[in-house]
Amino acid sequence: MFGSRDTDRMGKYNEVPLYSDSSESDDDDDFVRNHLRKQQQQLEQQDKGLEMLSQSAERLGQLSMNIHEELGQQNKMLDDMESDLDKASTRLDIVTAKTRELIKRSGGVKYFLIIVVLTLVMLFLFFLVIYF
Repeated sequence: MFGSRDTDRMGKYNEVPLYSDSSESDDDDDFVRNHLRKQQQQLEQQDKGLEMLSQSAERLGQLSMNIHEELGQQNKMLDDMESDLDKASTRLDIVTAKTRELIKRSGGVKYFLIIVVLTLVMLFLFFLVIYF
């Protein structure tokens, strides 16, 4: 990405001939080459870091898309469940209303309790007859 352009530029510096007889110019030459080498290494490390960052961003993007899809599916399931719950609630209200109407028509709560008690007595007597 960035490294190829900078590497070409540094390669030009490496090719520059230095004409000097003194040891001081050799030291300067070594210093410049070492400095250029370090810069090139730093650029390569930055390129690797940017590549790793790019890969991480791609993984995060894919992960976020998967989360988005999963949330969409779960929202749909919640909407379906809410609809089913509304239907069940409506049916329960209808059954409750019909039960109240039936209790009223049969004489109210008093007669309903008498019927329940007599039914329990009859079941108790039935079990007594069977087991004795």
